[in-house]
Amino acid sequence: MAERSAGAVGGGFAAVAGGARWVYAGSLNFADAGAVLAGAQAMPLPRDGIVDCAGIVAIDSAAVAVLLSLKRRAATEGKSVVFANLPPALAALAALYGVDALLAG
Repeated sequence: MAERSAGAVGGGFAAVAGGARWVYAGSLNFADAGAVLAGAQAMPLPRDGIVDCAGIVAIDSAAVAVLLSLKRRAATEGKSVVFANLPPALAALAALYGVDALLAG
């Protein structure tokens, strides 16, 4: 069974494979961001550092902010996080803001 981030309105992260990875399902926009981030903060970072974003179905600039926040958290904890399967719209927003390299690796 996957551990899901608590409090997410339209989506959230779930720890899978015994906590090795996170997967995201649902929307990640301004309405969801606070609850999604709070839920993610309550979970240990994925052991293998992989966050699969393929399940993100609706985004706005808040999605970029949430992912950057996870990157900052990982750096603070001395870990790495890699975002896999970024939806094209999210990758385009990251490029527009000039942070695509941060989300890519």
